[in-house]
Amino acid sequence: MATDTGDFPAGAGSRSDHVIDHVKRMIGSGELRAGDRLPIEKDLAAKLGVSRGSLREAVRSLATLGVLETRQGDGTYVTQLDSGSLLRPLEFWAGLQEATQSVDLLAVRRVLETESAGLAAVRLTDDELGELESILAAIDDGLTTGDLAPEAFIDADAAFHRQIAVASGNTALAALIDSLMTRTLRGRLWRAITERDSLGEAHADHRAILAALHTRDAERARIRMAAHLLGVEVFAAEHPVTVDEPPTAEPDSGD
Repeated sequence: MATDTGDFPAGAGSRSDHVIDHVKRMIGSGELRAGDRLPIEKDLAAKLGVSRGSLREAVRSLATLGVLETRQGDGTYVTQLDSGSLLRPLEFWAGLQEATQSVDLLAVRRVLETESAGLAAVRLTDDELGELESILAAIDDGLTTGDLAPEAFIDADAAFHRQIAVASGNTALAALIDSLMTRTLRGRLWRAITERDSLGEAHADHRAILAALHTRDAERARIRMAAHLLGVEVFAAEHPVTVDEPPTAEPDSGD
């Protein structure tokens, strides 16, 4: 069995860090691909010159990050390495930020979504345009009848922004945007919109963004998206939320 008492490069960090770096290199070089099984524990530990304890610690860290998954009785495998899973720690981090930091997160979202709108303008398909139209049409109906609940608007808003991010054709960008649309941050957006009674104003922004996408005008789409999110950002700065309200309970699944 390999031990942790042998030679180890000075300044190389912990032995578990060494394992993590090696696995990253194996994936980056193509030696390990999505879905591949790692070598058995004792062989990999011996190859890397670390103890099995250090190896297990590294595997746990990589599993937490969504890079590896351990299957009971079957070994450890590389995940599909999809951006959504790998960025889950960012989503968790964003949800932990204090309410007073909402403006910072909204600023990051504005930068990312401004670019996603520009890319979507030249890349989205007619079907994707139709999906965006359907999302806004449902809001149109609710505003007309007066039956649109703020929660329903926030859900539609999230769907609209996610669809544009996906239509950008940049999966990494779409995943980053999705990671910043946590339930906590959406709850703060709900408070901002309802406190200023501006569902109609926000919906008009959505319509302006969609109009720019219809004309395939990337620069106009960027400007419309930036203006829309800047409005939310400015309001959040002027009306800071110091404490989050408890989140709405999830529907009973009936279990």
